Amino acid sequence: MKNIKVLVTSFLMLTALLISSCSPDTYSLDEPMDKSDIHFEITQDLAADAGGNTVILKNTTPGVVLTWDYVTGKSSKAVETVKYAFKGNYTIKISAVTDGGIVELDPVTVTVSADNLNYVNDPLWTALSGGVGKQKSWVFDNGKYGLAPGAMSYADPSGTVEWGNFSPNWEPSGNANSSTDADMHWGRYMTFSLEGGPFMTVHEADGTTIENGSYFLDINAHTLTTNGATILRPDNYIANASNWTSNIKVLKLTDNQLRIAIMRTNSEGAWWYIWNFVSKEYADNYVPIVTEPVVDEGFNPTFASGELLKMLTGGVGAGRIWALDAAGNPVDWLAAGIGWTTGPGSSSDWGWNPDWTAVANNSWIRFDQYGGKQNYTRSQNGVVTSGLFTINAETNEINLGSETLIQNPSSWMNPTTNVIKVVKAYNSDFGTKGIWFGTSYDAGKNEWFVFHYIIP
Repeated sequence: MKNIKVLVTSFLMLTALLISSCSPDTYSLDEPMDKSDIHFEITQDLAADAGGNTVILKNTTPGVVLTWDYVTGKSSKAVETVKYAFKGNYTIKISAVTDGGIVELDPVTVTVSADNLNYVNDPLWTALSGGVGKQKSWVFDNGKYGLAPGAMSYADPSGTVEWGNFSPNWEPSGNANSSTDADMHWGRYMTFSLEGGPFMTVHEADGTTIENGSYFLDINAHTLTTNGATILRPDNYIANASNWTSNIKVLKLTDNQLRIAIMRTNSEGAWWYIWNFVSKEYADNYVPIVTEPVVDEGFNPTFASGELLKMLTGGVGAGRIWALDAAGNPVDWLAAGIGWTTGPGSSSDWGWNPDWTAVANNSWIRFDQYGGKQNYTRSQNGVVTSGLFTINAETNEINLGSETLIQNPSSWMNPTTNVIKVVKAYNSDFGTKGIWFGTSYDAGKNEWFVFHYIIP
């Protein structure tokens, strides 16, 4: 076995900086370690590979953490085994985290004299890169290829988020949540290559290279590590995570689709960002299947003359109380009538909370037809107000005059308009399915934010 070792035997001396003054306090600070006091071993295992492809990195200094940057990836393990598939010179950079700070050590270069393509000759490597001697490019999924709703998804960190076993909690369509087209840089693509090495590049839509680097795909741990180049991500998400390059979870990888997970690390708290990609070749050659849109039967309902009024009130001389479906599915975003929430927990991280439950349990709205008038009575936490309402039969809009729908001023979901739209309803099944009142519209995504009301 050929050994390449950097061993230093000098004794580690730590001194204290004593500050003497009129103050009774005395301070002691550790001085940075000298790099000659930090020991490690870098060994090529020639028994495993005659060309020296297998390299073992070993930290032999107690109390010190070494970070290895070995070209195809990075690691802070005490013992790391690296397998280089391609021949060439690899310069390994080492930095030590000590009590006195970070110490940069002298890099070590190892020479691999022969290819061992067995290390990259795997279906997953082929799916990502196109195979040995080839390259493959990937673009963000815009939600129009039938593979994912859009470029990103969210997953609860308390659940399972692993290779082949993950269930997103929310999947916005098209752009990542709150990302503009400028943030997304639609048209950019990233390329994974196995042409002479595991190289990665990021390009503008016109082919201009933005980043050059390398990557490593761990087919056993199902992780992706990049070095010198970073996966595609929207500009407004870059600051939200600090681990864009190391041990990225690979959740799904096929010839046409790549789904990976990055843990959010900013002050918002831990949460999985799932990034969805399709192969550029697949995207460039995709031909949509023309079918009738799948639209929920209750979306944008059509009412016969006076039918919506009768649904709301129960008819002339009658009244009907409606209450927010707090225990079922109180709020949702509807696109073409299709929502994504399944209950209060679906929106608990961004909207629904115990305050809303308390408000909903003590609030209701009653529509009636008495005295030749269209009246409503609104109870808000025991405070009762009333007024007259009108209906625009062409747009299914209900005008509450001077009032709004249910109120919770501390929440962004608080309705601010006196005109609510019946976005979804079932003419014959409203008694069991309820009615969805839209209070705001996102024109960019063609989505309605709705409150779901039922007959209590």
